[in-house]
Amino acid sequence: MALLEKWREDAYNEQLGRDRLQKLWADYFQKEKEIYIQLLQNPDQKVTGSVKELAEKYGVDIMTMTGFLDGINDSLVEPNPIEEMEEDTVVNLGFDKERLYKNMVAAEADWLYNLKEWDAIYDEETRKALYREQKSSTTIVKEAKIYPNDPCPCGSGKKYKKCCGRNK
Repeated sequence: MALLEKWREDAYNEQLGRDRLQKLWADYFQKEKEIYIQLLQNPDQKVTGSVKELAEKYGVDIMTMTGFLDGINDSLVEPNPIEEMEEDTVVNLGFDKERLYKNMVAAEADWLYNLKEWDAIYDEETRKALYREQKSSTTIVKEAKIYPNDPCPCGSGKKYKKCCGRNK
């Protein structure tokens, strides 16, 4: 069984019970935060190694590193082959800073996008702009509805029903 499949089986296993799942995720989020703190201290360094080597480097178990790799994969410059990943698979942690920040915002992971390590990468104004950009990218804006007695949007000065709306 590939590592990712095993991770997802454990992390999303409803039979573990709510308390055990909450503990699993609370522990994971703390370890994830610690890895990001280290990565963000040197954001332009492309970290590479086998899954096992990276787990040892960051002081986590293989399954936690697998979950981390699953989470960061969409933010990497070169995605890893996470679907068929094994302990000896060589992976990289070379992330796109802007994409990583936006993905943290999209995941509503405030404990990650509010890390003080971001201060050295982006000033507050840039972080706010990235935050707004991400949030607005998922906001659906409906066009204003045109009613029959509204002025026609073509600019003719006629009512919509007597102009462009006539053929509808």
